[in-house]
Amino acid sequence: MLEDKIEIQNSENTASFNFRTDLASERRDLYKKANSIENEITGIESMKEEINDKISVERVKITNEEGEKAIGKPKGSYITIDIKKLKLAQDEDIEKSAETLANELRTIIDAHIDKQGEILVVGLGNIYVTPDALGPKVINEIEVTRHIINYLPQYVEEGTRMVSAISPGVLGTTGIETLEIIKGIVDNIHPKLVIVIDALASRSIERISSTVQLSDTGIIPGAGVGNKRAEISQSTLGIPVIAIGIPTVVETAVLVNDCLDLFISKLQEEAKSNDYLNQLKEQDNYEEIKEALLPKEYNLIVTPKEIDDLIENMSEVVAKGINMSM
Repeated sequence: MLEDKIEIQNSENTASFNFRTDLASERRDLYKKANSIENEITGIESMKEEINDKISVERVKITNEEGEKAIGKPKGSYITIDIKKLKLAQDEDIEKSAETLANELRTIIDAHIDKQGEILVVGLGNIYVTPDALGPKVINEIEVTRHIINYLPQYVEEGTRMVSAISPGVLGTTGIETLEIIKGIVDNIHPKLVIVIDALASRSIERISSTVQLSDTGIIPGAGVGNKRAEISQSTLGIPVIAIGIPTVVETAVLVNDCLDLFISKLQEEAKSNDYLNQLKEQDNYEEIKEALLPKEYNLIVTPKEIDDLIENMSEVVAKGINMSM
């Protein structure tokens, strides 16, 4: 969950901008809106694919330092899978979502390691805090094979990939940095690649537990809620790290900003035209709202009342997707 403040520059002004989201596609959209950019940002490539009427995939690739500086994310691939009406999802919707995730994940894995390369799956988060329980819940459903291949190879199909999984807990429970735990495991069992699953923060209510982001650039746990921990990436572990993240929370300022947009839309429908409201709706009011909320400490981290069901559905999608991909 990344909270990065970067400098946005255009020909007329320079403004400090707080993205407050870890989704590359959201950051790109926010940057384009702030700078009135109609085409793609220099250093960034993107394409969108509609899988069906409920599922779409957007692929964003940051290709150079200019793209990195623009949206504050390292070079690499970022794939966003949007799933509509997940809280009402039927079994076939979950299955199709998992299949879509598996296809995208398989492509990234194959780009980094061979078909037999061992994989370690890590579920970050706190099992006792529902919006942060995604990682541990996914780990419970991962089909691990390392112990069977090591001790009962006669019962395993030839060519089966070694998979191991762990949920390392949180610093407040273990007293150990997550990176230190993962690095200790990596140094002992020598996997070829790590898949890390974590909850993220978003700048949109609609994306809560209905969006999956895959990236091959690693992750910084906890930073989106002001609790930044050590980076988990190839530079810190020495092997490729694929991050799977799902937004489960937003700030109060995000909630108010989205509600304000809806309110303005309603007024516009009734009034038909209003220059002030048009201007207000076009701009991003997040920073102004946040400044108003902070003195009274009202800028809370919030999550929907259906979060239990959403986490269950999303953990099933992610676990099935990982199992299918391997």
